[in-house]
Amino acid sequence: MMQTEVFEKVVGILKPFVREPEALERVGPDTSILGDLKVNSARLVDVVLEMEDAFGIAISDEEADSVRSVGDAVSLVLRKR
Repeated sequence: MMQTEVFEKVVGILKPFVREPEALERVGPDTSILGDLKVNSARLVDVVLEMEDAFGIAISDEEADSVRSVGDAVSLVLRKR
């Protein structure tokens, strides 16, 4: 799976949890999940679980804590595959 495909899939996973939908129109690797997209920290756990299911990977708590931006999530998935 290419980086672009992973990026699109990660954005799709984030979409239901985003409280700032306008930010999705200009989402990029540097977009902050908590700050720009307004995904609250409790929902970030749900995002990580969805990523595990969607990509068939296991994400440790430490790895999940390192996910701050959309690019962080994409990089994590690419490393784990």
